[in-house]
Amino acid sequence: MRNLGRSFGWLWAAYAVSAYGTGLGFGAFSVVAIEVLHAGSAEVAALSSAGLAIGALLAVPLGPWLEFRAKRPVMIAMDLVRFAALATVPLAYWLNLLSFGQLLVVSVVAAVAKIAFTAASGAYLKTLVPAGKLLVATSRFESTTWSATVVGPPLGGAAIGLLGPVTTVVLDAVSYLLSALGITAIREPERRPAPKTPAARRLRDVAEGWRHILAHPALRRLFFNLVLVNGLLMAGEPVLSVLMLAHLGFPVWQYGLAFAVPCLGGLVGSRLAPRVTARLGERKVLRVFGTLRACWPVGLAFVRPGPAGLAVVMITELGLITCISLFNSVFAAYRLNAVEPGHHARVLTAWSITSSTSIAVLTLLWGLLAQLTGPRAALAAAGVLLLATPFLLPRGPLGPFRTEGSPARRKRVPKPT
Repeated sequence: MRNLGRSFGWLWAAYAVSAYGTGLGFGAFSVVAIEVLHAGSAEVAALSSAGLAIGALLAVPLGPWLEFRAKRPVMIAMDLVRFAALATVPLAYWLNLLSFGQLLVVSVVAAVAKIAFTAASGAYLKTLVPAGKLLVATSRFESTTWSATVVGPPLGGAAIGLLGPVTTVVLDAVSYLLSALGITAIREPERRPAPKTPAARRLRDVAEGWRHILAHPALRRLFFNLVLVNGLLMAGEPVLSVLMLAHLGFPVWQYGLAFAVPCLGGLVGSRLAPRVTARLGERKVLRVFGTLRACWPVGLAFVRPGPAGLAVVMITELGLITCISLFNSVFAAYRLNAVEPGHHARVLTAWSITSSTSIAVLTLLWGLLAQLTGPRAALAAAGVLLLATPFLLPRGPLGPFRTEGSPARRKRVPKPT
């Protein structure tokens, strides 16, 4: 891009093609499990949750391993790993060898590779883009994510209907191969990674990402806020699908429309993020939109059948997604600037591991709660808990990063965004 450099343009293009591949492949494993393997609801839930949970557990040692290595080769390798893993699914399907166990293994491999790629790409972005332009960069990534979410699932559903259940898995796999090629095209030399940690400290370094987060007052509060918010939002999605499709009788096309159209709010929020931040300031944006995003989901418990109910879902999701996209753009830039050099990969890995684990655990818990109390009660419970999450947001100044290292505390002030 003209303002952020040619290297960022290639990185953004690589991200875009993989994001659209992910959008096209949204729910693909569930479709394959149901239509090809005739899996039940428990197996589908286990496939989704186990992939996240086991993948997060296996990714624990990745933080220190990534920190002391060049990030671009890791990103390319993780894209190729995801391509190879996903490619085994259509191959096994065409050979009549596909099994539920294979889908589970592929989902775990993809989850580990995603965590590693996310951590490496975040650290790499910090080396490509000046601190003052990180918000512009992260808002572009965020807008790409939401545009892929608008376009991908409807097209993916049509492709499955026309060409078969593994079509979108193929497209998703190819997108990772194209992403790897895009990252390979970056010619700008990468900044040398931090020196390798002595062997005696490797075990300690596994937990360094979490220690780094918890030592920073503002990041600590944002960490707990985001883990809880993301977990509760994702836990409510399958419950809402049961309510709309099984209990209220919405057609599948209306269900898809209810979630595709509101994603336009993600484009709006992410594109407005730099302007809103320039006007209100980083801290106020995080407080205001972090609070507003928690106010919308409770309305989903009151959805009724018919056009009015569909409108309630779409308006609620539109408000929620707009607030989330604006918040996420600002937060992603702030986190990169707040973390000390040499700790980005470990912090981002720890963050992704915790987020994936919380989503897996809360999804299982809310599935059980919905089974016992009904989907409306489960959605209401998630909505009420979300209303309490703004109390976890930072209340004072975002402040400098603080580290322990001498009798007196050293303070390092992050570069301004």
